[in-house]
Amino acid sequence: MKHFKLILCFSLLFTLQTKAQDFKKYDKGSFIDGKDSISYRILFPEHFDPKQKYPVLFFLHGRGESGKDNVKQLLHGGALFLKNDFRQQYPAIIIFPQCPEESFWANVKMTVDSAGKRTFDYQKGGKPTTSMKALLGMIDNILDKPYINHKQVYVGGLSMGGMGTFELLRRKPKTFAAAFAICGGDNIANVDKYKHVPLWIFHGGKDDVVPAEGSTAIANQLKIIGKEVKFTLYPDANHNSWDDAFAEPKLLSWLFSHQK
Repeated sequence: MKHFKLILCFSLLFTLQTKAQDFKKYDKGSFIDGKDSISYRILFPEHFDPKQKYPVLFFLHGRGESGKDNVKQLLHGGALFLKNDFRQQYPAIIIFPQCPEESFWANVKMTVDSAGKRTFDYQKGGKPTTSMKALLGMIDNILDKPYINHKQVYVGGLSMGGMGTFELLRRKPKTFAAAFAICGGDNIANVDKYKHVPLWIFHGGKDDVVPAEGSTAIANQLKIIGKEVKFTLYPDANHNSWDDAFAEPKLLSWLFSHQK
């Protein structure tokens, strides 16, 4: 039994080291504009040619991956875009910015009651957080590059990043060709800002960290006003519904099929 456990430990260590090696394919970058600064990791297509134009996807991580190490944000989703099938079928630029721990992607107020239940008060409008302001500047900087296809600019995220995705859509409603938001939420009063952007929303029915009602409300509001939205609720999934979302065989083909 000890020998078996030792093999498992070495196997896990090898897997983690392999993933770390793979993540090195994401180059490190940073955007600094006065007081606004943000770090990010960027994956260029294989055989990248700066004279060509490529789609670009911005991916926003969750609260647990916040920091300043410019590494943790790749934990959930980073491996998805390294798959050979994806890289061959969708030569795109993938960018993972990192939100510092002292900030938050979206304008939302969270409260926790005596039982530990969280309530999210999603704000309508308002000034962007420090990290969102830096992110907006970084996106503008990236989109100024000559090798970006402006007809294929996408955004997606999970948890705090799902909330940030909705906020990015309302702050830059004419920028994105399509988006996906996993276990996030928003104020339904903001929906009118991004009603023309095709959306795929995901959530776990048993999510005890970010209640599914936040996603359900946005999906319902978009349906009410007759706009394109896909909503997938995983009845038995908890907060890590991103595992199910990343396993959706049509997620990426759906996303990249949209152009402005």
